Amino acid sequence: MAEQRPTRQSGELLEGRERYQRIMILALPIIGGMVSQNVMNLVDTAMVGTLGDAALAGVGVASFANFMAIAFIMGLSAGVQAMSARRVGEEREDTAIPLNGGLLLALAVGIPWAVLLFFAAPLLFPFLNNDTNVIREGAPYLQMRLLAVVGVGMNLAFRGYWNGVDLSKLYMRTLILMHATNIALNYTLIFGKFGFPELGTMGAGLGTMISTYLGTAYYIFLGMRHARKNGFLQGIPDGDSLRTIIRLSVPAGIQRFFFAAGMVTLFWIIGHGPVAEVAAANVLVNLLLVALLPAMGFGMASATLVSQAIGRKQVEDAKRWAWDVCKLALVVVGLISLPGVFFPDLLLSVFIKKEATLAIARFPLQLTAAIVLIDTIGMVLLNSLLGAGDSKTVMVISIVLQWGLFLPLAYVLGPILGFGLLAIWCGQIGYRSLQSGVFSVIWQKGKWSEIKI
Repeated sequence: MAEQRPTRQSGELLEGRERYQRIMILALPIIGGMVSQNVMNLVDTAMVGTLGDAALAGVGVASFANFMAIAFIMGLSAGVQAMSARRVGEEREDTAIPLNGGLLLALAVGIPWAVLLFFAAPLLFPFLNNDTNVIREGAPYLQMRLLAVVGVGMNLAFRGYWNGVDLSKLYMRTLILMHATNIALNYTLIFGKFGFPELGTMGAGLGTMISTYLGTAYYIFLGMRHARKNGFLQGIPDGDSLRTIIRLSVPAGIQRFFFAAGMVTLFWIIGHGPVAEVAAANVLVNLLLVALLPAMGFGMASATLVSQAIGRKQVEDAKRWAWDVCKLALVVVGLISLPGVFFPDLLLSVFIKKEATLAIARFPLQLTAAIVLIDTIGMVLLNSLLGAGDSKTVMVISIVLQWGLFLPLAYVLGPILGFGLLAIWCGQIGYRSLQSGVFSVIWQKGKWSEIKI
């Protein structure tokens, strides 16, 4: 089956209500899939939370360590999406060739990386947190997650392709399948149900690994059905195209790696304080993602719209798309963030059982929910720049602000001055707001339109 592209995409510009309908048609499946992913994370967190603060902290540290491990390969999604969307805008039929390249790179990089990290994880985990109980709970979970690196890389390449060619509904469908499977497996393996052994946190990681590869298999099935006529598994990109994928993916991967490494470093900084603060921070991050994942979903939609418009040589339209997406994202994220402002205990009590830990997390959650709209603009424009092919700018700005400004400040506020989680969290909010402002200025200047893909 050939791709089902929306009408009026290659000629007359969309205006008014039609623009917002176009955004929603593309963004809603992405958002649905990403929200389902966060729901899965929250369910996992709630399940693990019943095992105590050490398990909750261990899984939190391990999750960000895993994010750091897969971050570089995550750049494949941005590269595949930008190239596939650009080919749609140019009305080319070989839109799946970048996907083939992304899958090849995921295998070539992912296999040796997963094997190396699996054996290194128990040796490296104590550097992230020196509490023996946290290590005992977190290291096995991390090892299981690392076995899924290849599947994650391939799934992200598929995600970039489906989003780039206006078939984001297939991405949502696959994620829902994966997450439903993961929740069932986690319940079974964490608590030893239906005759299976009680594996605790390791069971949570094993369930996630199995569901990841199930998603990969389903993506391949969908590729044969929906992208075969567009070159799926019928050839690899030529030298120039493969180099372009690498040129777009490597900076995006480096940016994600340093962001993930920064989050691991943040947990290391917070880990200088009580275990309760690490547990609270883990829950705060997961709840923050509830609000920000829709922003990321809108951002991915904007990346596609921007790249397709540039492919049609309509640069001003590309600029408008990003700002129009921002408007819709602000409304959606604003509504989602309201419970965090007015009912923080209702949300936190699902994951945190100790009153002292809940008290630590309460005000940081309210503060985050109150100003998350600023971060929303930054997320949309960051992805818009990736869609335009300006992954180098995204990389530089993100790394400089996180590593050059926020993390040194967090270390001073936390371990040196002893102000604790609240002060560190305020620093993070400030740096993310500054980043949004910088991306806004860069987008408005429009130099990204000169980049060739």
